[in-house]
Amino acid sequence: LLLLLGPALGPALGQGLGQTRFICTSVPLDGDVCAASALGTGSAEELKGTVLQLRETVLQQKETIMNQKETIRELTAKLGRCESQSVLELPGEGKGRKGFSKNTMGDLSRPAAAETLSQLGQTLQSLKTRLENLEQFSRMNSSSQTNNLKDILQNKIDDLEKQVLSRVNSLEEGKLSPRNESEERGKIESTLTSLHQRISDLEKGQKDNRPPDRFQLTFSLRTNYMYAKVKKSLPEMYAFSICMWIKSSASPGMGTPFSYAVPGQANELVLIEWGNNPMEILINDKVAKLPFAINDGKWHHICVTWTTRDGVWEAYQDGTQTGNGENLAPYHPIKPQGVLVLGQEQDTLGGGFDATQAFVGELAHFNVWDRKLSPGEVYGLATCSSKALAGNVIAWAEANIDIYGGATKWTFEACRQLN
Repeated sequence: LLLLLGPALGPALGQGLGQTRFICTSVPLDGDVCAASALGTGSAEELKGTVLQLRETVLQQKETIMNQKETIRELTAKLGRCESQSVLELPGEGKGRKGFSKNTMGDLSRPAAAETLSQLGQTLQSLKTRLENLEQFSRMNSSSQTNNLKDILQNKIDDLEKQVLSRVNSLEEGKLSPRNESEERGKIESTLTSLHQRISDLEKGQKDNRPPDRFQLTFSLRTNYMYAKVKKSLPEMYAFSICMWIKSSASPGMGTPFSYAVPGQANELVLIEWGNNPMEILINDKVAKLPFAINDGKWHHICVTWTTRDGVWEAYQDGTQTGNGENLAPYHPIKPQGVLVLGQEQDTLGGGFDATQAFVGELAHFNVWDRKLSPGEVYGLATCSSKALAGNVIAWAEANIDIYGGATKWTFEACRQLN
């Protein structure tokens, strides 16, 4: 029988004793283990000293663990405070199911300073994504001038990231007064504006040989400032067909692909997938749920048709009708002189955006007709037929769209993949 003292206490205690010592003593089968231990280790005092030293080590390590737990609690509390300032709380179920009154999608309060700086950081990430796309383009059109400019822009983004991180840290530690914080934020926003312009100049080189309708819009972040605006309004319409290509995997809900507001009615015509609700079409605040299953990160073609007579509607996904209904705002014509926005839900005419309802993903070939398309016409659009029609009210063309807040335009690829 071997008596082992030291290793059985574990490697963690070994750190407090220096080098681990093995005490091996031969003990007869009928012998006294305690006596043999005393013989093997010298005196009882030496054994007692070793035990006391081990006990002291255990107490020290227990104190260290308690300190580490306290540090973890402090860091967790600090992280919670930061998150409470920078994360927008999603409301509960739906948008207030009382007929979708005009005030159910009210504006949020002015974002806290920490949230504003966080949004600047998100904008920087969007710029970096655009630079990556430019880098792919430059491989096909390599020149020292393009590469040098790209490197300069990359360095500027790196510097801005350091500035944003520094401002967030200073703000969290309470070192910045509101006035200083406002001045620093203004400097960063000014630099971002300049950077956006320079990147946009580079992106123009990709559009020279592109057909006017062969483009897509990318909304990479869930913000209240990234959107596109259609330059013309809708006319008064007693029927419509609205079709588009769409791609998203955002959760919960992809947000608002488009919204049309008129004076006195912010929800004149809206397509939205908000929170955990299914996608819905709103007409004059009246709602129909659409049986779409498109939130999988792949391109899908969707169409919604409607006529004011009896409020009859139909929904198509990838060229096939998936649902229909009636009594959706019957005998209410779509009003003219409004504002048509892509990527945001309007609470006021042309504004009042709510980040929780923003569209995140890609969108292309948004077309509007003032009539109901036939199933064959919808199928032709979904299969990228060369005979497919463009919208007679809104036709998808770069000249018809203005973009804001870092939304980007790139060559549309879905139809190329199908053909």
